[in-house]
Amino acid sequence: MVQLALGLLAISTLAALLALLLEAAHAVLADYGECRISINEGQKELTVQGGGKLLGTLMDQGIFIPSACGGRGSCGLCKVKVLEGGGPILPTETPYMDEKEIAEQVRLSCQVRVRNDLAIHIPEEFFLIKEYAAVVVGLRPLTPNIKEVHLKLVDPPEITFKPGQFIQFQVPAYPGCPEPIYRAYSIASPAGLKNEIKLVITRVERGLATTYIHTMLKEGDPVRVNGPYGDFYLRHSEREMVLIATGSGLAPLMSILHQMADEKINRRATLYFGVRCKADLFYQEEIQALAERIPGLSYIPVLSAPAPEDAWEGETGYVTDAVARQIEDASNMEAYLCGNPLMINAAVEILVSKGLPEDRIFYDKFA
Repeated sequence: MVQLALGLLAISTLAALLALLLEAAHAVLADYGECRISINEGQKELTVQGGGKLLGTLMDQGIFIPSACGGRGSCGLCKVKVLEGGGPILPTETPYMDEKEIAEQVRLSCQVRVRNDLAIHIPEEFFLIKEYAAVVVGLRPLTPNIKEVHLKLVDPPEITFKPGQFIQFQVPAYPGCPEPIYRAYSIASPAGLKNEIKLVITRVERGLATTYIHTMLKEGDPVRVNGPYGDFYLRHSEREMVLIATGSGLAPLMSILHQMADEKINRRATLYFGVRCKADLFYQEEIQALAERIPGLSYIPVLSAPAPEDAWEGETGYVTDAVARQIEDASNMEAYLCGNPLMINAAVEILVSKGLPEDRIFYDKFA
């Protein structure tokens, strides 16, 4: 069994090295010259150097396409229509497409290489996405593995976003990370504070972006972000709300709660926040302050593995277990979920079983 595991590990490592060598060889040897990209039936025309991925090529031209994984082909967000010149759809793209999208020539822009002239179509709102120069004005540990990053915007000095949306954060090249990379992080701060944003970032073991942010980023450092992105935001209705988060998935829900407080939206709402132990709970004072401003808000923290010293008397188990116990009839509710995909899939299943129509369940999966 051990020999089989070692063999699989060796094969995986060899495949990864081969992929890196092929990518390096392509960068050195391939020369596609200048290519033209026609966007939205000629609304915008670009002349670019061929050879790069469409996602990065557009970004270099100031056109930003949503991507939560930084162009690694693992989030499925960077979809555009490639009407001419894109070649056949790749096996790396089809898991993120349905039959309708494939028929409409939708592609993942991080998987399409610019080898010749292209004709593409993107949503008009993508032209409104901007890149921002900012400076780090605060770094606050929220838990042993989660840090709040507070940015002040410099150029442009203000951002307009819907609470619940995210930005892409540029991590510069550093030893171990040979080129700049982008990662997506939800905005936790109120939309009314247009000249600053707060991000909540969980450290990922061997993660290139989070290693830099948690160990190298300092107050006063200049950074670049772009956005806003996403269709996770508060829908206006009078329905009771259920909000469910795990870990740093609390960030966009905090921004939505700030919106409710600022706009005096007094809907009944229950926030379920699932973490492992008491040390992993954060923004507790902020949630209490919001509850005082939103009379209809209830808060239920849930610990999956409370430590003996926690002396915990609240809800335990997975956060979805608490939801299943607490909610009997969800037929007139509206749900907002943010966290890891397993939690969201389980929450959707439970809420649907309680009568909540799936088209009233809104979520943002943190891969």
